[in-house]
Order: sequence, then structure tokens, then C-alpha cells
Amino acid sequence: MRKVYLDNSATTPVDPQVAEAMMAVLTGVYGNPSSVHEDGRQARMAMEKARWSLAGLIGATPEEIVFTSGGTEANNLALQGAAKARVKKGRHLITTAIEHHAVLDVMECMEKNGYDLTVLPVNEEGIVAVEDVRGAIRPDTTLISVMHANNEVGSIQPIEAIGELARERGILFHVDAVQSLGKLPISVINMNIDMLSVSGHKIYGPKGVGALYLRKGVRVVPMMFGGGQERKVRPGTENMLGIVGFGEACRLAGEGLQEFAALAVLRDRLLDGILARIPDVKVNGPRRGSRLPNNVNVSIRFVEGESLLLSLDMQGIAASSGSACTSGSLDPSHVLLAMGLTHEIAHGSLRFTLGKQTTQEDVDYVLEKLPPIVERLRAMSPLFSETV
Repeated sequence: MRKVYLDNSATTPVDPQVAEAMMAVLTGVYGNPSSVHEDGRQARMAMEKARWSLAGLIGATPEEIVFTSGGTEANNLALQGAAKARVKKGRHLITTAIEHHAVLDVMECMEKNGYDLTVLPVNEEGIVAVEDVRGAIRPDTTLISVMHANNEVGSIQPIEAIGELARERGILFHVDAVQSLGKLPISVINMNIDMLSVSGHKIYGPKGVGALYLRKGVRVVPMMFGGGQERKVRPGTENMLGIVGFGEACRLAGEGLQEFAALAVLRDRLLDGILARIPDVKVNGPRRGSRLPNNVNVSIRFVEGESLLLSLDMQGIAASSGSACTSGSLDPSHVLLAMGLTHEIAHGSLRFTLGKQTTQEDVDYVLEKLPPIVERLRAMSPLFSETV
């Protein structure tokens, strides 16, 4: 059976060059990076090389990079740590309704513990208005968190404008860039970002490693204690194997930014093909423009997303109906609901996310297999039969 992997926003395959770099460390560099002897220094050098690679990709300095176990930990450390460090300034937090649960759940937990939370709406394309952010700011606002690009519908947020607004008001600005790293150009300086969360396994690196960019001068209260690693912000012996792989993935991502941007051609081929071959389909997110170059998200009326996924899987096609972290939930996507979709239409959502390994033949294979699947499922749907 032909295999087509179009779930790259959930995770990506490890690049062979990344695996090679990790294997070299796994078999030949075994010292503790905190040790002062030669073996320790070799480990430290390998880890710092990775720190330089990530810093270069986002326009930061190596001293501003703190390695973590992934994007979720980076978000938790940024939000909880920064809020606690600035609690005397205020307890008001601002975020949007389409954030990943690694942000929303943290914010809601903080709300239960005495913080005031404003969750901003988005428009029908899944984009927050800068003026809504401006209107939500209060004298006691201490932190704003807005994702760079949405993991489900691919909508790109006006980060630079929001960051400028936050900087003018003296408010810390956090950005979840887990989905945009390696796909869009990022400059933490030009975008006025104070804290930025990223993850390795979204850019063809290993799972279990991520990082938090902390602008020089920004203080966070650690979530864990017990060592002096990572500037005492994230103690514990570093995951050197994962960090080296992450660093190599960052290096490759920087070299391939233009190549990744070219995926928009295949994205549009897939989206246009779906719209031409299947009636009653709604595009979720921006049609063009402010959308990740590899993201296609549609709602196919009168069918369930889960049935679509299972049928596609039987044809060797891997896709998603939303965030992989909530794939076990029967509830419709909170992102799609925030964009104004009804429960019925949101339940029929389908997300294809292309990767650098995706070919035109892969896209055409999906366009060959998806229409008959939809036709078969609709034939069994009582909702569809009522419209015929």
C-alpha cells in the first residue's frame, strides 16, 4: 500500500542528518556537560553548538536560550515563571481563544489561583485583532501570550504589532512558536518578543526536547529546583542527545526556509483539488496569505472527521482532525468553535499538514482517494440523505 504522511503538524520524521548527529554523540560523547574534565568539555561543546544553532534561527543570543523537555514545558515555564516573578506589577493575563492547550490550560489554572484572565476572540479566519489586544490591556496587565501560527488551521497572527504594543506598555510578551519554527522567518528582536517557546520534533528533530527563549533581563521563577543547569532556570542534567539533534534540526531548518515556503504550491494544489472534487466543503482559516505554507484544514459537511481519518488510514494516508494532543476527545475543536463554526461542521474537520518530504504524487494520491471516501460516508449519513 502507498503510504502518504500528511500529519506533520503533529510530529515530523527525524531527518537522517539529525539522526546521524545524534548517533555520533550517543556512541562517542558520554561526558556530563557540567563536568570540568575533557569528556565533560566535549559534551558541553556539543550542547553549546546546538544552542548557537537555535539562537541563530530566531535572531537571539545563545545566552538567551534555555533548553527544556519540549514546547509544553517551555510554555509552562514562561507563563507561570514570568507571572510569579512580576506578581507585584499585577495579576492580569491576556491570551486568545485559539491557543494550544499547553497555553490555555496553564492560563486557566493560574486563573483558579488568583490571576485575572482575558481570553480574546478571533475572526472567522482564526486571527486576533491588534485593537482587541489594545482594548484588553489594563494597568495591572503583566503578561500577553499569543501563538505565532495556529497548529490546527495555520492562521498566522500579527505578532510584530502585538509585540510593539506590549513593549510600549511595559508588558511581557510570550509567543508559542512551536508550529512556526522552521516554517516562517522569526526575529525575536524585530517582533518585540520577550519569551518564545519552541519544540524539536516539529522540525524533523527528536521528541522530548524543546527550548524557551528568554530575552536578556527577563526573569522567571523556576518550576523545578535542584541544580544550576540552564542558568538555574531549568535544573537537571541536560538531555544532551536530544539537544544535539534539536540543534542540527535548527541548522537544517535555517538552510531550508525558502524550500519550505515553496510547499504553498502543493498546499494550494491539494486545497483547490478538494474544493473542485467535493461539494459542501468549507475552508477553515485564511484561504491564502496569512497561513502556514503547509497547512490545509477543511470541514466536510455531513460526515464525521473520525470516520474520514479511519478511511484515509486504510488507504495509507495519515491526516488529522485537529490537534494530536486531543485526538482522543469527542468534543469538537475549540479552535474551530472559536472561529464561529457550529458543532456539526466542526466535527467534520480534516487537517492535512505537508512536510518537506511531500511530493506532488502524494497530493494527487489524496485527491484520488478522498472523494470516493466522502461519497461513501455521505451515502450512509442520515443528515446527507435529508438534503438530497
